[in-house]
Amino acid sequence: MVKFDDMSGSPYASIVLNTVLVYVFILLAIRLFGKKELSQLSVADLVLILLISNSVQNAMVAGDNTLLGGLLAALVLFVLNYLFKLIMFNSTRVKELIEGEPVLLVYKGNVHSRNMEKEKITMDELEAVVREHGVGKIEDVVLSMLEVDGNISVLSKSIAGQSFHKRQHKQLHPKYKKN
Repeated sequence: MVKFDDMSGSPYASIVLNTVLVYVFILLAIRLFGKKELSQLSVADLVLILLISNSVQNAMVAGDNTLLGGLLAALVLFVLNYLFKLIMFNSTRVKELIEGEPVLLVYKGNVHSRNMEKEKITMDELEAVVREHGVGKIEDVVLSMLEVDGNISVLSKSIAGQSFHKRQHKQLHPKYKKN
C-alpha cells in the first residue's frame, strides 16, 4: 500500500486515507466476485475473509500499531460504512451499482440456466434451496430470485391459494394522539 504520510505531514492522515482506499477496494472486490458470496459462505470463504482482513490491517494503519491508530482506522470504517448506506438510501443508481440487482433463477418452473451460470449457482445448490423453502421440486416454483444480499428467495405454487391481508394497526392510546 502506498504511504501517504510523506505528502500529508501527519501519520493520522495516512491512516485515514489508507483506510478509505482499503475499504473501497474490498467493497469493489466483493461486488465483482458475486452476490452469492455474502450469504452462503463456505469454510474456504470464511478463511479468505479472515486472511484478507489480516492482510490489509497493516496497510490501513501504515505501521502505526498504537491503540489510537487502530481506533482511528476502525472509526474511519464505521463512518465510511454509514456514508455508503446513506448514499445508497438516497440514490437508487448508486445502490444498484454497489449492490447489484436481483437475478431471476426460476420462473414458472423453468430454470434460467444462463443466469445460473452467470452467478455460478449449480443445479444442486438451487435444488437444496428449493427444498429448504419446503418445495419438493423445481417445477412447483413460481419464482426464484438471487437477491442482492446473496439469499435465494423461492415462491411456490402453493402461495397462489393464499390471501394476504393488510395488517390492522391498533388504535393509539389517547394520550399519544395528536390533538
